[in-house]
Parts: sequence; structure tokens; C-alpha cells
Amino acid sequence: MASGWPQEELRLAQARGRFEDEGWRLRKDGSRFWANVVITALYGPMGELTGFAKITRDLTERRRAEEELRISEERVRLLVDSVRDYAIFMLDPEGIVQSWNAGAQAIKGYEPAEIIGRHFRSFYTPEDQAAGKPERELAEARAHGRIEDEGWRVRKDGTLFWANVVLTAVVGPDGGLRGFAKVTRDMSERRRLEELERSSRRMNEFLAMLAHELRNPLAPIRNAVTIMQLETLASPVLRNCRDVIDRQLTHVTRLVDDLLDVGRLTTGKIKLRKELVRMGDIVARSVEVARPIVTARRHVLNVEQPPDPVYVQGDATRLSQVLQNLLVNAAKYTPEGGRIQLRVAAADSFVYMVVSDNGRGLSPEHLNSIFQLFVQADTGTSAGSESGLGIGLTLARSLAEMHGGSIEATSPGLGQGSTFTVRLPMAAHAGVAEDRQTHEDSSGGLRVLVVDDNRDSADSATDVLRLLGNQVECAYDGESGVSVARRMKPHIILLDLAMPGMDGFEARRRLRDAEGGTSPFLVAMTGFGNEEDKRRTRAAGFDAHLTKPVELDALVALLNEARARAGKPPSEPLD
Repeated sequence: MASGWPQEELRLAQARGRFEDEGWRLRKDGSRFWANVVITALYGPMGELTGFAKITRDLTERRRAEEELRISEERVRLLVDSVRDYAIFMLDPEGIVQSWNAGAQAIKGYEPAEIIGRHFRSFYTPEDQAAGKPERELAEARAHGRIEDEGWRVRKDGTLFWANVVLTAVVGPDGGLRGFAKVTRDMSERRRLEELERSSRRMNEFLAMLAHELRNPLAPIRNAVTIMQLETLASPVLRNCRDVIDRQLTHVTRLVDDLLDVGRLTTGKIKLRKELVRMGDIVARSVEVARPIVTARRHVLNVEQPPDPVYVQGDATRLSQVLQNLLVNAAKYTPEGGRIQLRVAAADSFVYMVVSDNGRGLSPEHLNSIFQLFVQADTGTSAGSESGLGIGLTLARSLAEMHGGSIEATSPGLGQGSTFTVRLPMAAHAGVAEDRQTHEDSSGGLRVLVVDDNRDSADSATDVLRLLGNQVECAYDGESGVSVARRMKPHIILLDLAMPGMDGFEARRRLRDAEGGTSPFLVAMTGFGNEEDKRRTRAAGFDAHLTKPVELDALVALLNEARARAGKPPSEPLD
């Protein structure tokens, strides 16, 4: 009253003809109530003000209910905002993100300012977006009120996680759609544990028996084969028998290694040694491992890679294991003379490795079960069936998921081939490769490239050079050697001369044309070692000539010459 508000209410009613207000009022006993007040000015016949009509309604209960609702909504908002195990957020009717809690930020990686106002399709894989899955889920939630789904979702950094999603339509009092409430849980760990627990007991029993029974005889069998390879066998029949034993022994050893890896997976003993990995190196290593079975079955293998290098952050050995399993499977389950294609592509912050074949294919019910441990797809035929334990694809999928990726199979049906797609988050590589090379340059070793079409010779030389403390890569033909050299920029190249296709001299010429700054120390490595041969290599621009088999002291001497050219101190003399 001291403020003069009653008089102000009358003045406003007179000026406007009618005045309405809400506020606290006092009863006779001094208690307060929330009132809705309407004051209407009354006029006489001559237009003179004769008084006011006042209507007061007690709205205390309504206001109390509104205040309680406001407090309740505030508590719910604070509770939702503080939850970190669940991504809880609101969408408008078109699927645009309207709110974002702490759990959504923790699970998906976006700050509120980065995602509010964007369409929620950002959380779906490129394949799901192309198939219209986000829009289809909105339509189903609108039609049925609520839907629940599980599947792969994408974080801000491009990694995948297995999500449980509940999408609920929010409807107003008039029945109109106001938007959607979405709750997402990261179920990756639960999914992995459930699958491993289902197979853990039977697998552990199997491994304990098989590892003991097979490991012991493998070593002496391998030694016996090695002795046969060192001895001269005049009979072609005996040589063929020796080679059959060697191939099958390699196959058995690989099976045992896969079994042991599965055991390590279930006990969490596989640790990834992640680094920046060039996908071209993974492809080269995997194709080389699969090449013998591809050649033996007379398949045609086509490899397609992007023109520019792509990188992932991962364990090179384990990623090679994934791709090797897919290539070997394609070769095994494709009838002789088939076609296998390996395609590597980069899109939408992912790297895709796609292995396709025109082999036996898969029935729809086997597209998911083939990834389960000890499960093999029934091809529908008994003739020519391939042996195996049904563990390669289990390993491949587990290793892909450990890298934040996934693997899936598709097939039009039996007899129509199959396609396996590995998806991995792509890594930024600007400056990283250079930093790693700088680190390597500052270490004691050299970057060494061995180019030799004799794989045994190249691999054994690579092992020796690595034991001497160098960073070594090898290539098995001149074309690949030139490609690796341009990327690797080695300090020294050991180059075989008598290679099919591009021989060592042509490779040397191509390397010389591509040289920019300091050229590598180039060594001709050949079985020809007379003076005329050495003059020929010197005339071709080689820095040195090594005659096979290479003596260790001669190799160390050449390495020290290359170290001197690179500005590194000589290595310690051999005992």
C-alpha cells in the first residue's frame, strides 16, 4: 500500500476501462493468498466516472500446483543433466537436437554447442544414413509412441560403439507432436562380454587339450622339414612330398596360433601396440601371406587402393591378421580359378577394406553366425569342403572392434559370392609420419630397404638387418621396391639384379630419376660376382656390389659406409 499500487490500479482501470492483475493479497486475519483481480471502470449517463467493479478470484492452489510443477521440472532437468552413464537429449519433430546432457557429451564426445541445432543423423554410420535409418526411426516412434533398437553408432572422433537406443515421441495436450526424447546407452563392453562368456567354457577346455596335443609335435616336424629342404633330393616325387608337408605344417601352425590368440582375447591378454599405420603396408603384408594359397588355387586377385596414402591408429600386426584371415577365407571358399578383389577406400572419416569373391557365398541365416566362435557356415555341399575350426572370423571381428571399428558380411546367397567389409576410424597423419621419421633418424639405426624376388632371401636378409638394429622393409619385385623407396626414403637399398619384370638395373634408373635431395646408398645384390659384373654395376650407378650368399662382415662394412653418408657414427664391431 505504501507504494501506492491500489491507487495506480484504479488509475489504470479508469484510463483503460478495465485492468487485470495477479499478485499476493491479504485476508482479514493477515494471511496471504494469490489473487486474480479484474477492475472495471463504471460510468454514468453523462460519461462521468461513478465507481469501479472489482472481481477477485483466489488462485492460491493453482499457483501452488504450478510452483510444484516448476520445481519438479527443475529437479528432473538437474537430474538428467548430471547423469553420465546415459546420453539423454531432446529432438524437435524434424530430428534436430534441442538439448544435451553430460552423459551424451561423455558417450558421444560432442560439446553442447557443437551438436545442438544439428540433425541427429550425425550419430549414425554412413551406411545407415544412406539407408534412411534415422528418418525411419522417427517415423516409427511417431507411429507407435516408442521404439527401441541396438546397433552401431558413431562418436565425434569417428570410433564406433554398440548402442542401446530408446526413442520416445513427446505429444502435447492437443495430441500434436512436440518432439522426441532419446536415451542412448553404450553397450559395447556388455556385448563383448556376453559373446565371450557364451563361448568361454567350451573354448577353454578345447584350447587346453589342443594346444598341449599339437604344440609338442610341431617343433620336431618343422625341424625335419628344414633338414629335407637343406638336403638335395633328386627325386621330384620326394621333393613334392616335402613341399606338401611344409605347406600343411604351416597351416596347422597357423591354426594353433589362432587358437592361442582366441584364448588371449577371452582373458584380456591381447594388448594392442598402436601407432600410425599406413594402410598400404597392411595390404602389402597381408597379400604376401595370402599369395601362396591364392596362387595354388589359380585365383585372380585384384587389389585396388586410393591414390593417396591413408592411415589408421592401430597395431600393424593385428590389423594384418584381420585382413589375412579375410583373404585366406576368400581363397579357401572360392572354387579354383575364381576372382578375389581387395578394395581399400576412405570416406566420411573411415577407412574401408572390402574383400569380395565369386565363391560359395552365404545364406542369410549365416551372415551373423559365421562370426561366432567355432561356427562354420554350411555351404550346402559336402564335396570339396574346407577344413577349419571356425575361429578366424571371430578373431578378425574382435580385433577390428578393439580398434574402434567393425566388420560385416554380405552375400546375395549360396553360390553367389560374398563380401566382407572392415571399417576403421581414419587417422590424421599430417606431421606425424615426419615426427616418427625424425625420431628414427636420431636413433642409431638406418632405414634399409631390401628388394629381392626370392622371398626367402629377402626375408632372411630383413631379419639379419633388423637384428643389427635397423628399421627394415622389403619388397619382392622392382615395381614395389621403387614405390616403397619413394615413401620410405631409405638410407641404404640392397637391390637384387635378376628379377622378372623390372630388373635391378631398371629399378636403379627409376630410383635415380626420382631422387630429390640426398640419394640412398645403393648396393647391387646378385649371385654374379666376377670383375665384369662389378664393373657393370658401377657403371649403372651402384655404390657397392654384394655377391650372394652375403658374408656378415661385408654387410656390416657396407652398413657403416651408409652410416657415414647419413652422418651417423659407425656401429660397434662384431665380436
